[in-house]
Amino acid sequence: MVDFRPTAKDPLKWPPPKSPPTRTARRIGIHTSIAGGVENTAIRAYRLGCNTFQIFSSSPRQWQPYSLARPQCEAMTQLRQKYDLKPLVIHSNYLINLAGANEHFRQKSIAAFRGELERGAALGADYLVLHPGSFRDSSREQGLSFAASAIEEAARGLELQGLTVLIENTAGAEFSLGGTFEQVAELLSELRGHVPVGACIDTCHAHVAGYDIVTNEGRDLTLRHLNQTIGFKNVRVWHCNDAKADRGSRLDRHEHVGRGKLGLEVFRAFLNDVRLQHAAFIAETPIDEPGDDWRNVQALKELVNKKL
Repeated sequence: MVDFRPTAKDPLKWPPPKSPPTRTARRIGIHTSIAGGVENTAIRAYRLGCNTFQIFSSSPRQWQPYSLARPQCEAMTQLRQKYDLKPLVIHSNYLINLAGANEHFRQKSIAAFRGELERGAALGADYLVLHPGSFRDSSREQGLSFAASAIEEAARGLELQGLTVLIENTAGAEFSLGGTFEQVAELLSELRGHVPVGACIDTCHAHVAGYDIVTNEGRDLTLRHLNQTIGFKNVRVWHCNDAKADRGSRLDRHEHVGRGKLGLEVFRAFLNDVRLQHAAFIAETPIDEPGDDWRNVQALKELVNKKL
């Protein structure tokens, strides 16, 4: 359970768990633990003040998935309706690599991603976020082709029930796909007509990959470039993560909202940009102290212009 009690380090008086969250003109949430069953995530998200949320549908670092029973899926649907939690975003397993050349690992990844699609559809999720993968031992062009064909194979014959696959930009590490907006756009282009697709943009990843989103001029240029390559309408989710590392470092280290290299003004700008208002804004920030998840959600909500 989420601990809502104040600590000696944080005298802030937190709201009681059953108090209704303050409403916001944006869909704001956080990645929420599935401990105790996926259906419990909806209650946790509501208590944290979210009106959208992200989860893993199974353990993110194990091949063996959890099984989802129909009552769990039905409970999730009912709780989401009760608390107006939408969209539901699932983040796929970190072990999955659909861009790799190793055939054994590739088939294992395809099977795992198919499981993600099946669980996402069963839960009535709106989006499934996927890291494009690593093309080590091949070329970037081959990796792109491998990833596209693997996603198509994983989705073949499935009824996705409105589930859309979102390709996430990455931190730009060596051999990883998705470090540039162009690479994300290429994969989306390859997949259209085969599976419903869109994009998820991670602010920390964009920053450490080299995009300037901190200065006003740099942010304007980056957003213009994003629209020209991927298109604002295709960005369905923003991962609102501050960054511990410098721009261009390629080090994927998330920090609490407003406490890292990005600062609050970056998130204020995105949250209040009318061109992005259709998207969900979800934090994937660390929990160093009890209540950090609640504080990060509140930090984002407080940045939204109340007149929106």
